Amino acid sequence: MVQAYILIQTEVGKASAVAESIAKIPGVIQAEDVTGPYDVIVRAEADTVDDLGRLVVAKVQQIEGITRTLTCPVVHL
Repeated sequence: MVQAYILIQTEVGKASAVAESIAKIPGVIQAEDVTGPYDVIVRAEADTVDDLGRLVVAKVQQIEGITRTLTCPVVHL
């Protein structure tokens, strides 16, 4: 299982709607609107890195109101 944090910037005033929409996507563990340089932070999981990439590109980035994403895979050192 691969997990990652996805840091998301949204259009002004869209953070809450984006977080709500993303929370419904299978594989998303948590989606929260936050303050700071990013508007929404998501924790997601998938079976493989490729599946995680597909989740981000095919599902998360398709949500209306998102302007940029940064995916940070969790590592266990």
